Amino acid sequence: MPSIDEYDDLDRTILELLINSSQGSFRQMARQLNIHPTTMIQRVKALEAKGVIKGYQARINYANLGYDFCGIVEIHTDYPDVAMERIKEHPCVSAAYEVTGDANLIVLILCLDREEFTETMKFINQTPEVKTTNTSLILNVEKSISDFVPTLRERK
Repeated sequence: MPSIDEYDDLDRTILELLINSSQGSFRQMARQLNIHPTTMIQRVKALEAKGVIKGYQARINYANLGYDFCGIVEIHTDYPDVAMERIKEHPCVSAAYEVTGDANLIVLILCLDREEFTETMKFINQTPEVKTTNTSLILNVEKSISDFVPTLRERK
């Protein structure tokens, strides 16, 4: 598995710039980094080709869109691969993880209202491979994965 240490300072600086805001053009970002736009484009394309950059998207505040019922669901199953394939396709599942510990899977669900939350939980609990679940309703989001900005400097 590649490490951030395999990339030079310019690659890490470009990644930090894109993580913090990818709204500007490559030309604007190149000017900000004091490099030629062609260099910027080549570096970004190389990072995309290596799978470091998977895409570009806006950071959304889902509560402001009306997603008032959000939960973290721990799923216990003897068949995590099969359960994951079924559950991750549900439209209210916003993230799905295979994990260690008590549960095999953890999913984050975002729902517009109590009825949609209930229906989503019924779907998960009625999935044949699911033995049990433990659900926590999210009361407030202080920091989400989209707010995470990793340290991209070389480790010492």
